[in-house]
Amino acid sequence: MRFSDVEINKPILRALEDLQYKKMTFIQKSALPSALNGEDVIGQSPTGSGKTATFSIPIIQEIVNGRGVQALVLSPTRELALQTTDMINDISKYQKVNVVTVYGGQPIRIQFNKLRKAEIIVGTPGRILDHLRRKTIDLSNVKILVLDEADRMLDMGFIQDITTIIRFTKKKRQTMLFSATIPREIKRLALRFMKNPKMFKSQGNIEKPHVRHSFIEVRKNEKFQMLQALLEREKPSSAIIFTNTQVMTDTLAQNLFKNKYNAWAIHGGLKQSRRERIMGRFRKGSFPILVATDVASRGLDITGVSHIFNYDIPSRADDYTHRIGRTARAGKTGRAISILSQDDHDNMRRVHIKYKDIEPEFFEGFKSNSYPKIKFGLQKRIKANSKKRFYRKKSKNRGKMPIIKSS
Repeated sequence: MRFSDVEINKPILRALEDLQYKKMTFIQKSALPSALNGEDVIGQSPTGSGKTATFSIPIIQEIVNGRGVQALVLSPTRELALQTTDMINDISKYQKVNVVTVYGGQPIRIQFNKLRKAEIIVGTPGRILDHLRRKTIDLSNVKILVLDEADRMLDMGFIQDITTIIRFTKKKRQTMLFSATIPREIKRLALRFMKNPKMFKSQGNIEKPHVRHSFIEVRKNEKFQMLQALLEREKPSSAIIFTNTQVMTDTLAQNLFKNKYNAWAIHGGLKQSRRERIMGRFRKGSFPILVATDVASRGLDITGVSHIFNYDIPSRADDYTHRIGRTARAGKTGRAISILSQDDHDNMRRVHIKYKDIEPEFFEGFKSNSYPKIKFGLQKRIKANSKKRFYRKKSKNRGKMPIIKSS
């Protein structure tokens, strides 16, 4: 099915053509007709499957200029909110609407003037709630409400904030909920605030047919050597390495950089401005390896990622789903390789229940003594307000991280 087969106005179709969006993804051809018809919709589909366009098109088509805030999109992270705003702006290229993004870490007063002219608001629950308490946002005319990456918002503890925000909107509205997974708490939320929602769910791995999964088992003290061997063998054009903690994310990035790999770390402990600079550079291809935690990467829409490496195995299969959702986009192929040690067996068993196609792999010829071992405490973080560089090395000058400047 093509976008021209459903009732989308010509300015939006023209913008979609500019974006080279022709054939719909599974979730788009399933949910978009109902969404355009004003019905409540629940869409379950992996990250990168076209959910953002699915709710953006009906929003843009329904906006009437000059009538205040008519649509609200709640996102779990700043990064996803910004990406959603970019998508709405791209699709509304020939039908201008006023989109405002609000999120924490940005001076709230800067947002005041923009909000006066807003027709669509995309924001994180915490900052939206802050504006509501200050009475700087009026949601009484919102006719479309979207909960994007709902399971991520649940994980981050936003459900109570979302419940409060919904009470500020009118009852007669269209509500759309999109998520990679639909846990029990999300179902309860849907039953409470949605009217006869239509459920659309991707069957199995239908949206990710080109991801090849495998795992390699090593001793715990050989994980870093195996990672280097895999990077050498795979030669990824763009890779994300996932860890379970901020400490390991920093440690791994520093060790990789010290050993000539251009890698940067991103996690929730970094200042927002730094995270945005790092993500901007990664999207542009300025460096090939991003080391990330699950929280920092949630909802990130990054095209062209060829490889996912799980240095640590997530404790939940849903987190594995989100991780692999970063690769094999737009019909491309992708690789997901997990590095297991004895400590990872319990987590891997949980993941394997859902992903039975993860196959064991043997790295023929791997010799751990051919690669440097991981070192802890290489660098310590300097104060967040320093503008000179992100890290200071304990030794004099070797292995310093380069400075990322604002582009």
